[in-house]
Amino acid sequence: MNATDGLEPIQEPADTTNGGRPTGGSPIRIGALVPLSPPGWVEAGQHLLTGLELAVRDVNDDGGINGRPLELAIRNTAADPQTAAAAMDELAALGVAAVAGEYHSVVARAAAIRADALELPFLCSSAVLDALTDRPTEWVARLAPAQSHGWRVYADFLLAAGHSRIALAAQPSVYWASGTAILRDHLTARGGTVMELDMRALTPTDVCEALVDHRATALLLLVGHPEPAASIVKSVRRDQRLAEVVIGAPAGQPEFAEWASLLGNDGASIAFLRYLPERLSHLGARVEADLRRQLGKAPSFVAFEGYDTIAVLADMLRSHGTDRPRIAESWRRVAVEGTRGQIRFSRTPGISVWQWAWPPTQVVDRNPAEPNRFRILHTA
Repeated sequence: MNATDGLEPIQEPADTTNGGRPTGGSPIRIGALVPLSPPGWVEAGQHLLTGLELAVRDVNDDGGINGRPLELAIRNTAADPQTAAAAMDELAALGVAAVAGEYHSVVARAAAIRADALELPFLCSSAVLDALTDRPTEWVARLAPAQSHGWRVYADFLLAAGHSRIALAAQPSVYWASGTAILRDHLTARGGTVMELDMRALTPTDVCEALVDHRATALLLLVGHPEPAASIVKSVRRDQRLAEVVIGAPAGQPEFAEWASLLGNDGASIAFLRYLPERLSHLGARVEADLRRQLGKAPSFVAFEGYDTIAVLADMLRSHGTDRPRIAESWRRVAVEGTRGQIRFSRTPGISVWQWAWPPTQVVDRNPAEPNRFRILHTA
């Protein structure tokens, strides 16, 4: 997601074992980067952290890491790249074996660049920006698919649904600019046309007029949540001239309960990317039930990403110990059954970090008849 300019002081360590049966030996610490306060997307951060913590609890319930308990050293990034980079410095000095997490792409990029410089293993859970680092690195791996993969899947969904005249309502940021370029290149190469709407200069009413003038059949929201996304949705939904225009949000804003509570029925039928299989495995179903109990609501795919992050790191720690260079050297040997399938890392063309290629990818929306339920529209 988009980064913001606000600064948030690094919090004091919040180190947890999340229960678990007693294990001997000193704890093994893993750093955890999550957005837990505005201007970060707090709900996404809560889901990510819940997945991380649940996995730590399960690891400790199963005896820990060769008898030693696992702990999280949690740092709130508040969606700020400078805060994330400073947190990496602090966690490295604290002696963590590796760092996990982060949701916002531009923030994860700052963390990944710093991890490379510090020679600190970092497994990025949720950020999708292709260029997580400026150069190829052995120190960083990623679970989430690269933006170029997921957003091309989304573009194929639009074309298959008959949409060739597409408008992008976008705000300035590295993340949105990257998404715009991916969509424009993929769609125009297949006969589509793309109109870019600069939301620095336009109001939601202006967006409606532009959609009418250009006869667009689909509008994609490449903007922050809740605003201006919510205002754009409301304006388009209330304009009778645009009754047939499809709204999309590839970055996944409609995934979270806050979207449904804010927009109600207006927030339904807005397609977004979600990184889940059509059917969860036995492990995935068990974790889903535990996450639901912890969150008090249905878990998002971000919570599963958090769980899988710890599952991978725990397996690496059991096999290779806590030595940072040995951990970084072992990405290529990972073969872990996660909640969404078997996780392996490889070198993917155009991607500078070790990459799971690829997690299951869906295009889904909220069912207009039941806005709290999702419909799968497309899979890849």
